[in-house]
Amino acid sequence: MDMDMGTMDMPATATTGSAAAATSTGMGDMGHEMGGCKISMLWNWNTVDSCFISSSWQVTSPGMFAGSCIGVILLVMSLELLRRAVKEYDAHLVRKHAASTTTEVVSAAASAREGYDSKSHDTNHANVIAQGDGGFRPNIFEQAVRALLHTVQFAVAYFVMLLAMYYNGYIIICILIGAFMGAFVFQWEKLGRYAKTSASKEATVCCG
Repeated sequence: MDMDMGTMDMPATATTGSAAAATSTGMGDMGHEMGGCKISMLWNWNTVDSCFISSSWQVTSPGMFAGSCIGVILLVMSLELLRRAVKEYDAHLVRKHAASTTTEVVSAAASAREGYDSKSHDTNHANVIAQGDGGFRPNIFEQAVRALLHTVQFAVAYFVMLLAMYYNGYIIICILIGAFMGAFVFQWEKLGRYAKTSASKEATVCCG
């Protein structure tokens, strides 16, 4: 009786082992079907077979990895370009408002010469100057352009942050190179005592 029970247990054990092996093989096949990407949340120097953002961005050759590195450098440089574009557009709006204010002052002075008394002229001139000193609010189209530039800048910065989170040493070095080259090209500005340059903004790319 004991021998029969032992004999009956052996096929059960073999069946369990076979099922475990099949499960292991299935999991291995599943990993292979998912693309075989090398993804690590620790510092690494992966090149070929590394993936970024999605499985479609899988590096299959050293040349492709070199192209990805160049693309990352250009991406970070574009972020610095967008930061400079935001600043230049705001400066353009300020100059436009200043020109409009100057026109109003000249118009008020011309009206005074044509027959208004000096008291009325002085009042109009003071009102125009007060409006200029208080700043101005962009119109809806100008604000839409400013919001669009900010959104694109935010999206690029977030994309760069996602790339950095793969902890790939080569990619992080490329991000730093792109930051250096972008700052060198797009932050080459005239400096002054009270000038607010692009370099005075947040240095990191997080959240634009």
